[in-house]
Amino acid sequence: MQTTLSNNQPPSVTDDLGILHRKAATILKRLRDGVIDPATGQKGGPTFAISKAAKLVDRTASAIREAERDGRLPERERTAAGHRVQYTLEELDEMRKVFGTRPWREPEDTPAIVSVSNFKGGVGKSTIALHLAQSLAIKGYRVLLVDCDSQASSTMMFGYRPDIDLGENDTLYGHFHDPELLGVQSIIRKTHFHGLDLIPANLKLYNLEYEIAAHLAQTRSFELIDLISEAIQTVVYDYDVVVMDPPPALGMVSMAVLQAANAMVIPMPPSVIDFSSTVSFIDMARTTMAQLERLQGRMRPAYNFIRIVASRVDENKSMHRELLAMMREVFGGSMIASVMPTSAEIDNASSRMKTVFELEKAVTSHEVHTRCLIHLNAVCDDIEKDILRTWASRAGEGML
Repeated sequence: MQTTLSNNQPPSVTDDLGILHRKAATILKRLRDGVIDPATGQKGGPTFAISKAAKLVDRTASAIREAERDGRLPERERTAAGHRVQYTLEELDEMRKVFGTRPWREPEDTPAIVSVSNFKGGVGKSTIALHLAQSLAIKGYRVLLVDCDSQASSTMMFGYRPDIDLGENDTLYGHFHDPELLGVQSIIRKTHFHGLDLIPANLKLYNLEYEIAAHLAQTRSFELIDLISEAIQTVVYDYDVVVMDPPPALGMVSMAVLQAANAMVIPMPPSVIDFSSTVSFIDMARTTMAQLERLQGRMRPAYNFIRIVASRVDENKSMHRELLAMMREVFGGSMIASVMPTSAEIDNASSRMKTVFELEKAVTSHEVHTRCLIHLNAVCDDIEKDILRTWASRAGEGML
């Protein structure tokens, strides 16, 4: 006989969670709709004044105006107030083509595949991955951002509600289950950032942790660990840089990401807990990858670089300054000089489903916004220099 709840009985936990989920989904839709252009159904990309555009294409504003006058570039439209319409990333790319200043790697240069990894959450991993990918795209590189985290924070920042707008075949989960049928090319999506493509994620990716583990237990075969690497290799030469955002855990998916990468960036806040956790992550990654090499009977390629980034730094705190000094002494040249600050501007941008690079104006104050941009650009520039050092065609540029 079926039992029904009386009106006096409280709702089940499942009912409570369902109500919370529906309310939260409504808020996510509202946030997403607030950043989507109704005409295109996508977020709008950043635009730049002629002075900034000139700097980004490595020419002067006068050179741009001259190219527009002589027909090499289209004439610039004006606003109602008589100002130049700002330039999109796509237009900057066309300028670089005209001026011969595209920063693309030469075909013989190996694309950089950078994993932004740590197995502790809250260290700024997705913040660095997102801003790095966007910074490189703004500078004219061809970039692929691979979201491998089932929380899908990076995916959401490109205007998707991951578990509503995306199905299981829209992520690496579908590729894992039928790589020959789908092909990784079918899940790559263009974004509102010209030159920046995305492999999105959603909650279904979490199942991969168990499915890969079960496969290993049943078959004693480690072939699935290489599936992300094999997927990336089919498209990597269409790009200059691949940025990978793995889960904040050293599980099966994270190991597959580390197998696929040829460079690693490790975010680490200046706290004793984060320092200890990161030391453990480095040791576990080292020993696990060594075990995989022995079990697979082959050596994996060495990383071109491994860099530690001090993240979520508040230099007004004496303890942060002391720990930063200790970190620099311990890690030496493996730690990049620039730091990623904790900033209200990053938090406020995220609450609008944007990065700091997407903000049209300061949310907090001009001073806070400018200081945040300086730090973000410095971190991304330092990582870019490491990438350039790996390309023979750009030898010496990474030393600038």
